[in-house]
Amino acid sequence: MENSADYFKKYRLELGFSNQGDAKFFLAAKDIKPSIDYAYIAFLNKRLIEILENLNKILVDDLKNNNLNLFSKEHIARPYKILKDNDMILKLNNQGRRPEQVLFSWLRGFTLVELFKPIFAKLFEIDVNLMTNIGDDDLKNIDTFKRTPTADLQIQKNGEVINIEVQAGFQGVNDIKEHKVREAKKIFQNENIKTVCIHIDVFNGQVAFIRLDSIKDNDVNFVTRQQMEGQSVFSIDQSYFKWRLLDALPSLKNLGLDI
Repeated sequence: MENSADYFKKYRLELGFSNQGDAKFFLAAKDIKPSIDYAYIAFLNKRLIEILENLNKILVDDLKNNNLNLFSKEHIARPYKILKDNDMILKLNNQGRRPEQVLFSWLRGFTLVELFKPIFAKLFEIDVNLMTNIGDDDLKNIDTFKRTPTADLQIQKNGEVINIEVQAGFQGVNDIKEHKVREAKKIFQNENIKTVCIHIDVFNGQVAFIRLDSIKDNDVNFVTRQQMEGQSVFSIDQSYFKWRLLDALPSLKNLGLDI
């Protein structure tokens, strides 16, 4: 009787495969690429605009965006076109979700940052044009597209460089991934740059402000989320939420950030 390895090879040859990789792709149907549902994306983008409109209208007048049509073209239609033209959408995946849904989640977070950027500038009393985008998102390169835990924005305040990590929660669960805390502490230790996380709880209409680099390693708010494949996260305590979106913007000095 021939040995197992030779038999396995002969068997796959009979099936029509000269190497294991081709056989695995065929049996898992990985060679069949699903088509992108662009009609579905159109509905998702429409919903995103509706979310922005609803958020914008509840803000106090001096915080509102006065030209959401232009904003939507610049921060929804334009990045979507770049991703589509560079064949990036099919490459988007996250825990088995459809690429259309991953695109929606990314655009939702991206547009929230841009919508609130002028508000953050007002909070920190700086020119919005001096807020530098430093995140690693590259709309043309899947290898660097949202792969690293760097902050979204960088500002200078009172002679100090400050990183700002912006994130949003849409289902009432408000967490910060542990690796973002570790990165912030590392940057503070090596470069003396503070990192502020601004977490927008869209579901409940409140905003939290946390100095990531000052969180202690043994903080009781570190928990494990089974729904996130057992990842360790920093659960944002209600005490960190200093701004309710229906109210006027708070003063920076009342946020307890020590900056």
